[in-house]
Amino acid sequence: MQFRQKALSKLQSPEELDVPVHLARPQGRLVLTVTVLVMAVAGFWAVTGSVSSKIAAPGILTFAQGSYTLQSPFAGQVTAVFAAQGDTLAAGAPLLSLRTDAKVQTVRTVAAGRVTALAAGIGAVVAVGADLATLERINSPEDPLVAVLYASSSGASTIPVGAAVELTLQSVPPQRYGTLRGRVLAVGRVPQTQQQITAFLGDGQLGAQFSAQGQPVAVMVQLDRSTGTKSGYAWSSAQGPPYAVESTTLVGGSIQLAAQHPIDWILP
Repeated sequence: MQFRQKALSKLQSPEELDVPVHLARPQGRLVLTVTVLVMAVAGFWAVTGSVSSKIAAPGILTFAQGSYTLQSPFAGQVTAVFAAQGDTLAAGAPLLSLRTDAKVQTVRTVAAGRVTALAAGIGAVVAVGADLATLERINSPEDPLVAVLYASSSGASTIPVGAAVELTLQSVPPQRYGTLRGRVLAVGRVPQTQQQITAFLGDGQLGAQFSAQGQPVAVMVQLDRSTGTKSGYAWSSAQGPPYAVESTTLVGGSIQLAAQHPIDWILP
């Protein structure tokens, strides 16, 4: 009966039309406003903004044609060495002589290059196929250096030719002299085996080091030149190191990938 009396009283009372209706509390309106603003900014950034990423890869400074290992075509004892480490030799130049059972034979270079290592000295006894020396394939000491980076095969497909590269040299403190600058000149089409890396660099240890995580893809980087630095190359600092950089220097490369709009990878 009490419920019925209240219901009848409610029906007989006039509507309270002059009482304002509260749709939301002030705190709720503030939260709603902030949410709308955040969504608007996020949507604008997704359409007009960009996301940049980098790929890190180890590598080495060398020359564009790589190196080769000169092996002995004869078995015998080394009687003379005609070159020293660091010498630049022409193709067919005498490197050393070997006394064989028949006579003294001269071992000559296969291609022009700079001697980076001599594996046999005077008096050494060598077998056929033994390593005698390693030479970098260059025509002149003025040939420019390049950096060869060995990137993982999973990320190499995203590296564009012309991408900017920052190189940290093992022999140059980056905090003091900065990083060496360059651009991607070429990206290998297929992953390289340890044997292929060894053949190009002329060093089995480097071949094992760069292939330790699987078969990488070779990325050749052209170094930016500069007449205002001692090394002849451009650095992130004004002057770079006060000395020249040498081939066979190990480097760490950071390859700048092309910027992408966030909506490109949010939407399929």
